[in-house]
Amino acid sequence: MRIGMALNYAGGFKETVDELADFEKAGLDIVFVAEAYSFDAVSQLGYIAARTERLEIASGILQIYSRTPTLMAMTAAGLDYVSEGRFTLGLGASGPQVIEGFHGVPYTAPLGRTREIVEICRTVWRRERLQYEGKHYTVPLPEGQGTGLGKPLKIINHPVRAAVPILIAAIGPKNVEQTAEIANAWQPIFYVPEKAADVWGAALDAGRARRDPALGGLDIVGQAPLAIGDDVQGFLEFGRPMAALYIGGMGAKGKNFYNDLCRRYGWEKEAEEIQDLYLDGKKDEAAAKVPQELLEKMSLIGPEGHVRERLAALKESGVTTLNVTPIAGDHKGRLALIERVKELAAEV
Repeated sequence: MRIGMALNYAGGFKETVDELADFEKAGLDIVFVAEAYSFDAVSQLGYIAARTERLEIASGILQIYSRTPTLMAMTAAGLDYVSEGRFTLGLGASGPQVIEGFHGVPYTAPLGRTREIVEICRTVWRRERLQYEGKHYTVPLPEGQGTGLGKPLKIINHPVRAAVPILIAAIGPKNVEQTAEIANAWQPIFYVPEKAADVWGAALDAGRARRDPALGGLDIVGQAPLAIGDDVQGFLEFGRPMAALYIGGMGAKGKNFYNDLCRRYGWEKEAEEIQDLYLDGKKDEAAAKVPQELLEKMSLIGPEGHVRERLAALKESGVTTLNVTPIAGDHKGRLALIERVKELAAEV
């Protein structure tokens, strides 16, 4: 099981990257950089690539609507080049709040667009002349559109790898099925290993049945906050506001993917209460309704024995990469957590 970490630069991006060298020495395998509506992830990933030697880097995630498919391919090839083959392209559809609210682009056909973007990226990386006719993207533009001067081109540079690994963030059944078919890695959210097979098992099996054997096995990336000790149980509460934001506030009634996931986990009543309260502006009350079991089962927080048991459950459910958020008061404490979870993961 690889151990990864989401980059947290609340105290300053450059200072955080300075600390990555220590995490690299401690055995951290991969670092994920998010892109929501803050600084772009690409410039940060390039900076990290220049400051590290072994550590893998990944976008976690780039939204499929914010760049053309060919720019996505060029960007991934560029990051793979500056990192000497250490980059993973993390993609995701995000949601209407960000895509329409910040980018001003209609949030349409996320499933179909994701498939076509993956196909276009892989064509570009193979340095084939790009002539693609899809439902959502056609390159070059067809006759009657544009100036008529477009012609099939191939990327000028030679990519370090003809197939940069692609990770897709997905939680809906159709999205997960497609991810298992076409991607190198799958990243769910609010991952509860004991419930994963019931919620996603059929979709994963259906996608794997159509998977190209050349892709190899599907890397499943689980996410979990991490704190080890006899006095860390209170850290579970840190997850309440974020869980409430996603379950309650990331979409209108009937259009919130995270609320749907909470319901599919079996917490239908709680999901409805959280959403009603959050949309009414009662965020604290909504957070209080987040099921304690959800917080506990999607975390690595507790005594060492408990964390070891949770790691075993994650591994048994199929997780092959663990993206943790170490919770400690200082850099030394976070570093110690990464070192210990790396050891515990190897033991289980």
